Amino acid sequence: QARPMESGGGSVQAGGSLRLSCTASGRSACMAWFRQVPGKQREGVATINTRGGDTWYFDSMKGRAFISRDNAKNTAYLQLNRLKPEDTAMYYCATKYEEGWGCPRVESYNNWGQGTQVTVSP
Repeated sequence: QARPMESGGGSVQAGGSLRLSCTASGRSACMAWFRQVPGKQREGVATINTRGGDTWYFDSMKGRAFISRDNAKNTAYLQLNRLKPEDTAMYYCATKYEEGWGCPRVESYNNWGQGTQVTVSP
């Protein structure tokens, strides 16, 4: 499969919202969002099982990030609310064709997008 493509990043003031989109070239069992700040380890934000719709949220943005999907468009969305300056990062989408040990198992994602930058100003 071709790499998934992210969009929707941008600059926003603290307290604002953004909606990120990730479109895959084909069907994937799991889609996930991660984020990374230069010099820091990449961390998970959320995953979704595209068949059953089950979602999983990591502590990084729990309660402020919400993942959803549109299977007809092979697209996953990440709604980011009440953004903080510390949420500034490159946000990446990743997919995996088979569920394997489960969508929250982040080490098995093997198809990554190039990322979309989110910048939150005070």
